[in-house]
Amino acid sequence: MKTITVVATFEARPGKEAELKAALTSLVAPTRKEAGCLNYDLHQLPDDPKKFLFHENWTSKAHLDAHLQSAHIKVLLPRVPELAVAMPEIKIWEKVA
Repeated sequence: MKTITVVATFEARPGKEAELKAALTSLVAPTRKEAGCLNYDLHQLPDDPKKFLFHENWTSKAHLDAHLQSAHIKVLLPRVPELAVAMPEIKIWEKVA
């Protein structure tokens, strides 16, 4: 089985670190219940707390695509320009070994 790994990084606007952290944290519980979600982990850079990273593993691209259409993701997207300096950088990786 070829799992899909996603690394998504966010950078909070100055003074919006706590709000962005709360918004991103609110995605964790509902996403972990989604079909095909193997893990969905949020990280914060200790020496640069405005930077956040999601490390995700999905059983298929179809499951990832369904996640991106989920209600909790659609609630966050309009808030990203207010909370983050840019849209997240999202890289999709395929496991090879």
